[in-house]
Amino acid sequence: METGRRSYGTGSLFVHTDSNDLETWYGRWWVGSERVKRKIGLKRKAGTREGLTRSQAEAELRRRIESEKPTTGRRDISVAEAGKRLLGHLEFVGRKPTTLATYGTIMRTHLEPQLGTVRLDRVTPAQVEALSLNMQREGKAAKTIANAQTLLFQVFSYGQRKGWCRENPCALVERPKVEQSVDIRFLDEGELEGLLQAVDPSAVPFGKTDRVLFMTAAMTGLRQGELLALRRRDIDWEARRIRVRRSYVRGHWGTPKSRRGSRSVPLAHRLAEELRDHFEQSRYRGDDDLVFGHPDTGHVMDHSDLVRRYKAALKAGGVREVRFHDLRHTFGTRMAAAGVPMRTLQEWMGHRDIKTTLIYADYAPSDGEGAMVDAAFSQETDAGDR
Repeated sequence: METGRRSYGTGSLFVHTDSNDLETWYGRWWVGSERVKRKIGLKRKAGTREGLTRSQAEAELRRRIESEKPTTGRRDISVAEAGKRLLGHLEFVGRKPTTLATYGTIMRTHLEPQLGTVRLDRVTPAQVEALSLNMQREGKAAKTIANAQTLLFQVFSYGQRKGWCRENPCALVERPKVEQSVDIRFLDEGELEGLLQAVDPSAVPFGKTDRVLFMTAAMTGLRQGELLALRRRDIDWEARRIRVRRSYVRGHWGTPKSRRGSRSVPLAHRLAEELRDHFEQSRYRGDDDLVFGHPDTGHVMDHSDLVRRYKAALKAGGVREVRFHDLRHTFGTRMAAAGVPMRTLQEWMGHRDIKTTLIYADYAPSDGEGAMVDAAFSQETDAGDR
């Protein structure tokens, strides 16, 4: 097993030779009350430059011993308690309330029922794998499982920094592969008109507001939270643009999910006229008043009620049911089809990553491709081949 064993302080260095006569340096030392064994690296063969010499292996052993000092923090912190403290830390450093709410839901729904009472320093990779397997058996989507693992990884990383645990068992667990869906739904021109015509402008109190709101969603690509937070001052009538600066999600005000935190989107002439008419008929015309506030109070409209009215309008107009978010896809596909460059569309839609925008690339026109396909399958070509 070993040649040239040499003690070094609280550790020892030795060589292991496997069945293929491959020699590897190993170290063994104490970390607190636990004795650990770690692979240091391949042993250098005489006449080569590959692997570690004895002096190099000893230096690496010393570095490993220094880096794996015993933790000095509390060791009785549970997963649930560590998660709670992590969320408090993230709130302190300014993480968005919506993100914190999502993390809190993951903790309560997925992590705490199985691992909440377990001490952080006693969770094993096998337990993390069992958590993921149980979620899969419960029918949870791969993305949900991956999100749970990601948060749990953060919990252990925070615990390592605080000295509550020495290792992160999540680092040894493979995450499920999340397939990015490229199948998007949107309304074509006829369906969008059917939706808008199904909204009765005379319906009190939401008729006029809902119609313009649905139109704005489809013609600007703004997210629902961005629409609900839109103020009068955010519409630049002279430049004919909407400046997206805020968002209202789950009862919290925040910034949009764009790379710069804000963006602007051009206004179609038709939409600009509709918005101006909506503004002139509104009871709330101050710069800080909401464009799509409750018609009677001016306050933020209820998300659930808005979605309910949207679905009712789809049904009344004989339009297939699509999500409110698919109005955003309506804008993306329509702009791509009109030839808007992907980088420009990325800015308009507020995507952080161009990969997200590329789901609309299939709808973009390509110069000459149609002509090439026509030429390849034309009757003249077929006749010539005969």
